[in-house]
Formats: sequence, C-alpha cells, structure tokens
Amino acid sequence: MLGKPIRQLTDVNSILQKGIAASYSIFDFLDLQEEVDKGKTSVESIKGNIEWHSMSFKYPNAEKQTLNKITLSLPAGKTLALVGRSGSGKSTIANLIPRFYDIDDGLLSIDGISINDYKLTELRSNIALVNQQVVLFNGTIRDNIAYGYLQNTSDKEVIEAAKAANAWDFIQELDHGLDTMVGENGVLLSGGQRQRIAIARAILKNAPILILDEATSALDTESERAIQTALDGLMANRTTIAIAHRLSTIENADIIAVVDHGEIIEQGSHSELLAMNGAYAQLHNQQFSETPV
Repeated sequence: MLGKPIRQLTDVNSILQKGIAASYSIFDFLDLQEEVDKGKTSVESIKGNIEWHSMSFKYPNAEKQTLNKITLSLPAGKTLALVGRSGSGKSTIANLIPRFYDIDDGLLSIDGISINDYKLTELRSNIALVNQQVVLFNGTIRDNIAYGYLQNTSDKEVIEAAKAANAWDFIQELDHGLDTMVGENGVLLSGGQRQRIAIARAILKNAPILILDEATSALDTESERAIQTALDGLMANRTTIAIAHRLSTIENADIIAVVDHGEIIEQGSHSELLAMNGAYAQLHNQQFSETPV
C-alpha cells in the first residue's frame, strides 16, 4: 500500500521545485534598490528644449562605452530622428531622457536644467513613450488607455484619444467596447491594435516630449499606414525623438542624426544628409534602390 503514496511524493517535489525557482525571481526583485531620486527642481510643465553636451554612457558592469561624446540640440516642438544599425546606441540615447539610467559624463538637459535636477515623477509625467513592445495590463481597454494618474479621465476624453489614434473603429466593433478585457499583455488584440492603444495612451497623456522607439516596425502595411497617420497627429507641436529602421517614416524630421558605435557621425535634414553622400545616403540608397524592370 505504500507504493502509490511514495510515487505521489515525487509529484509534490516537482511542484516545490517550481515554487522555489519562482521565489528566487520574486525575492531578487524585492531586494532591488529603489530608484535614487536626488532631483529637487519642481516644474508644472516642460517646454521641451533638449540638449546633449559631450554626453557619454556605459551600462553597469559593461566593459566598453555604449555612447561616446554625444552632442546634439533639439529645440522645443521639433522632431529628431535617430537612425543607424541595430546596437548602435539609438534606443540608449532615448532611454536616458526619462532617466531609466544615469549618465556617466557630460550633460543632458531639458529647458536648460540637467535632468538629474528634476524630480523623477515630474520629469516622467512630461514624457510620453511609445515602444515597439507595447506593455498592456490584464484589464479593460479603457484601463489600458487611462491608467496611473489618468485613471479618473472621463470616457469622452478616452474616446477622443482613441479616435485620434485610429483605434476607435476596432474598439467599437468589440462586444463590450471600452470595457473589453484585453487579456494578459493584450494577447486578445492584434499587434496593430495593441500599438494603437499605446498611441491613444500617449495622446491622452498629452506630454510635451514624445519618444517613439520603433513604433511601427513588425506591423503589416495596412496597420502601419493607420498607425503612421495617428503618429503624425501625435507628433504635431511636440518635441519628438523618433527611432526607426524604415527611413520613409522619418524623412520629414527636422533633424536626422546617424548613430554608429555609440557616436553621432552625421546630422542634418534629409536633403542635407543626402547631399553629403555619406552614411545616411548609403542607408537611403540601400532601402530605396529600385530594381530595373
């Protein structure tokens, strides 16, 4: 009679091992240090003049510099496009603006004030971020558009943001509209729908600084057109940093900077960079070279 209970104990062991493995991740997370916020400057709103002065950065425990002596100037309301091969440092430049990491050397300032001097919550409340990987919570569409300090936003404002993001059409077709549950990480929505929810979120936030990190990559052509239309409306009169592999999406940017191995090797407008016949022109020719019929 002891045989079966002893075999069942082996099943218990596998469950225990899963729990032990999960606990390592949980306790590692709980043991992480909280973000250090030494900022004391309090502002109600930011205009959006961004300056990089000889800024260098290296990830913790990394051996070599990720960014080296970055110098750029982005006036308020203008658009900066960062282009270059994968791993060149484009996303790192953008991620330093909301202070996901602290810079090692040089200066990164907004409206003439170092970002280290801003209070973190106030700095980030003035920045909207649309990533390639959209993070959605297992809640309703409404909760995913208006969350955090925006959770008390009226349905009318949420609907206006959804319309501006070209998302209202598909939301209306869902059985429960804004009250439709999206599933874990938005699994019940398509890639294009998730992206439009993220854009609606950014529109509702109405922040003066907008960061678009590969916001239209890995989407089908129809979804990309709808999303690009929404982004054009979102970018109007905002300081925008756009990262894109497809040069067609950033040709109209006020400033285009070509990043290579953590350094800016060229900067200027689309026409200026083409006239230079350098790295940007080479990238442009690779993407737009037409095969003769």
